[in-house]
Amino acid sequence: MSELCETITPSRRAILGTAGALFGWSFMPRFAYAAGGRDVRFVCIVLRGAMDGLAAVAPIGDPDYVGLHGDLALERGGPNPAIPLDGFFALHPAMPHFARLYGKGQAAVVHAVATGYRDRSHFDGQDVLESGQAGVGRTDSGWLNRLVAALPEGEAVARRGCLGVGAVAPLVVRGAAPVLGWAPPSLPPAGDDLARRLMDLYGQTDPVLAQALMRGVDTERLALASAGPNGKMAGRRGGPDTPQGMRQIAEGAARLLAADDGPRIAAMAFEGWDTHAREGGATGRLAQLLGGLDGAIQALETGLGPRWSDTVVMVVTEFGRTARINGTEGTDHGTGTVSFLAGGAIKGGRVIADWPGLKDADLYEGRDLSATTDLRAVTKGLLTDLFGVSAAALGRDVFPDSGLVRPMSGLIV
Repeated sequence: MSELCETITPSRRAILGTAGALFGWSFMPRFAYAAGGRDVRFVCIVLRGAMDGLAAVAPIGDPDYVGLHGDLALERGGPNPAIPLDGFFALHPAMPHFARLYGKGQAAVVHAVATGYRDRSHFDGQDVLESGQAGVGRTDSGWLNRLVAALPEGEAVARRGCLGVGAVAPLVVRGAAPVLGWAPPSLPPAGDDLARRLMDLYGQTDPVLAQALMRGVDTERLALASAGPNGKMAGRRGGPDTPQGMRQIAEGAARLLAADDGPRIAAMAFEGWDTHAREGGATGRLAQLLGGLDGAIQALETGLGPRWSDTVVMVVTEFGRTARINGTEGTDHGTGTVSFLAGGAIKGGRVIADWPGLKDADLYEGRDLSATTDLRAVTKGLLTDLFGVSAAALGRDVFPDSGLVRPMSGLIV
């Protein structure tokens, strides 16, 4: 075990926080290439709280949709019309950047999708989603971290391991493989002079901490390369449940991912998607969240620059929401939802769906959009084509006990 896994005292924790970065490293003796030699980037965005897939990508062509979703239903016309994707599905108007990528063939939607979890607990659903386990109760590591450990020998992808963005690294990237953590600073970062003094001091008394501090300062400088003199990114502040915060998180992550010696695999979590009350339709609370997600995807595209052509962004959530709205103008915990895919490596311009229908007899337990696609099949398809990981390794190591879930083909160009 790396010495960096030792207990951190309160004073050491304060020092580690001076740069605004959180970091933890353990090193692996082997590296890996992406499949076919592509220098790929893979970003997983977790939406915590359960996104309403029927509101994000509306099945306007289904005759039962409006009756179930009532005042929250999107419309083809009116002051805030949905964005047509094909003759059946339409995108929420708060996501024009995703629509642009969809039109360029760089974004796709997988609808009526879910993990293998079929209850409605946020905590259990998120653990299954991020751990990649077949059931509840085994959450010691995440599937993205185990992916790095399963990569074939080579170089580049595993050299810097996973990037976990946030005050606490998302479960999906935790584990034995290398993890670099970064969080946007809540205070202006320490100046260069203070950083140099700290590294000199701890270089003589605590070399392990000095090394970690140096990496943290370097990480922060790169992530905030476009920040103003006060350390704020373009003047925006906000948490992971605000449009400003989502974009700020994505901007910093993109700069780290775009670096030649930076990580190739990253995960971040956006909060606040539990819309039991006052969800809103084309406008309102959910629209603000979707707008934040849309801005984050745009920030990744812009920040990655030429790397975008070999990038996949996968947006997932623990489960969907009820097809019928409730008495507080919201929706309750459900099952089927959507997964957004974006990036220059995506074979986009399409909605991938085995549509189950919305008649009462078609709803799961009479209330939810039925899931006809296993999210693990989608993820496995991406990982197979991007990184060359075999179906056997995916079913055994990355998503244990999922051998019967076959990778979905044709997602990558």
